[in-house]
Amino acid sequence: MTISQFLVVFLGGGLGSTLRYAMGQMLAGQTRGGFPLATFLCNVGGCFLIGLFSALTVRLGWSPQWRLLLTVGLCGGFTTFSTLTNDSLAMLQSGAYGMLALYMVGSLAAGLLAVWVGHSVA
Repeated sequence: MTISQFLVVFLGGGLGSTLRYAMGQMLAGQTRGGFPLATFLCNVGGCFLIGLFSALTVRLGWSPQWRLLLTVGLCGGFTTFSTLTNDSLAMLQSGAYGMLALYMVGSLAAGLLAVWVGHSVA
């Protein structure tokens, strides 16, 4: 990798992380029965965006730098798999097994669907 590739991933990641933080702040207190809504929405939204950007950058012939910026950087910073697993552990430890199952299955199923829709839209 070149220094410019590292820089575009760095810039996209910073922007994605900032957007994820903003989403968390906007939805603070919006949990439904302990369901981590902000994390769920970031992951599903990020899955849609990575599908959209992956397809669009190829279809429109954008440079590999743009693809790195948008997919690895922006979407990588915006999605929160580490937070998803941390939230899941907390549910497991508190005995919220039904909520844990809903969250894990829902996150994966909705994420897969969102990637497919993003590709389809592009």
